[in-house]
Amino acid sequence: MGELATYRRMRDFRRSPEPAGTTPGEADGARRFVVQRHRASHLHYDLRFEIDGVLVSWAVPKGPTLDPKVRRMAVHVEDHPIEYMSFEGVIPGGQYGGGDVIVWDTGTWEPVKTDDPGRAVADGELHAEMHGEKLRGRLVLVRRDDARPGEKEQWLLLHKNDEHAVPGWDPEEHLASVLTGRTNDDVAADPDRVWRSGAPAGEAEESLLPEPVPDEAIEALEDLGKEGTWEVFGRRLKVTNLDKVLFPGDPPVTKRELLAYVARVAPVSLPYLEGRAINLHRYPNGADKAGFWHKELPSHAPSWLPRWDNPEADAGETQTYLVVDEPAALLWAANFGALEWHPWTSRTTAMHEPTYALVDLDPGERTTWEELLDLARLHRTAIEHLGLVARAKVTGKRGIQIWIPVRPGYTFDETRAWTEKLSRTVGKVLPDLVSWKWEKKQRKGLARLDYTQNAINKTLVAPYSTRPSREAPVSVPIAWHELDDPGLRPDRWTIRTVLDRLDDRGDPFRALLGVEQDLPDIT
Repeated sequence: MGELATYRRMRDFRRSPEPAGTTPGEADGARRFVVQRHRASHLHYDLRFEIDGVLVSWAVPKGPTLDPKVRRMAVHVEDHPIEYMSFEGVIPGGQYGGGDVIVWDTGTWEPVKTDDPGRAVADGELHAEMHGEKLRGRLVLVRRDDARPGEKEQWLLLHKNDEHAVPGWDPEEHLASVLTGRTNDDVAADPDRVWRSGAPAGEAEESLLPEPVPDEAIEALEDLGKEGTWEVFGRRLKVTNLDKVLFPGDPPVTKRELLAYVARVAPVSLPYLEGRAINLHRYPNGADKAGFWHKELPSHAPSWLPRWDNPEADAGETQTYLVVDEPAALLWAANFGALEWHPWTSRTTAMHEPTYALVDLDPGERTTWEELLDLARLHRTAIEHLGLVARAKVTGKRGIQIWIPVRPGYTFDETRAWTEKLSRTVGKVLPDLVSWKWEKKQRKGLARLDYTQNAINKTLVAPYSTRPSREAPVSVPIAWHELDDPGLRPDRWTIRTVLDRLDDRGDPFRALLGVEQDLPDIT
């Protein structure tokens, strides 16, 4: 076997969530296999057998079948680590094999006609009795002899005509993961897990699902009077004016209800806030009164709050920013009257390097919702054509935003220029809907495809932030296909409905976490 050397050489484990693998060793108990349906640059199925402590692997473009009359091409690829057996998630774009992966089938297998399957592979013929949920019976892999020098080995995969054979059986009619019941589309839209390459492969799996606030903490908030000390997320917060109305509605939304919402959503929103300076839009007298921007962390803020001193701040500019590195920090901000949270696009550790390229679809007075959707769908088509991972978000007011994660090293000038080119290309398709004028009064009510937010300390509202309007609407990430949902509206979800959506659909922006990609040329 290849001792995983080829596998490791082909991947950058600083950026890929795949496991690096440990030293191969003898597996305990029955031999296992896995088939992963993998949408990379091309759809294929990865057939992997546990042999001599590694997963000996073949890429099968059309997938394995139970039909005994069908012969499949299978390409012998590098061995994979045993830890890869249950990997189901998204490999970041720009990485080798970048794309979404599900465990299409798994189970045990027995070598047939040999006690040394490693030798059988080396000799060019492997017979395997499969005991999976989908694959049953005898599979045979036979190496072809017509591979050119330097090419990967070409093999043939077939199913014997035994009691488990099924004529006409098509793997594309059986798309769900045997582990989770999810499809590749489901995983791409909302990945639950990644692998962190900085850790040993056996410890590399990390859940993206947030730890929820305990029910006891919410009950304690309900039991407080108009103010008090609330113990939540390991912090003691002094909360005040809990029965004050912050959002008009029927019934109106009080600060107590807002804090309960923030406590529940903070673990979900945290990955888009942590490590970043945050600008707060405060409405201490409620959403129906005038608000103001607050950036400087006040001197009375508790000492435990994470913060960042801007080394480039001039006199009179904000010196110290709040950094929401823990859920309790967001609760402090909400109690401070912050009804909107706007994180920087760059991290405090690299303030001049954006982590996203941003498209802000800003409707004009004459822009209809359907026209804005047309512009968003055109951006979706262009981004998918470019092979980029991105997601859209409704703003909670009238607009739509698109977030495109990028690799480290880009400058704001570069992301702004690229986004301008993207949006101007899209705008040519529907020129009657778009104005490129800077001044709003000069746009004559047309939409603006705003690329200028790609600048330091220019921000867009955070995922799951409330907006200062009636009923407390929320800025909510959506899957690409939801742009085609006739019920979609920019203010469709409020703090009273979005948590049910999260329970049912998950967080579509999780697909962006850990993704570092180059921005391709636009011609």
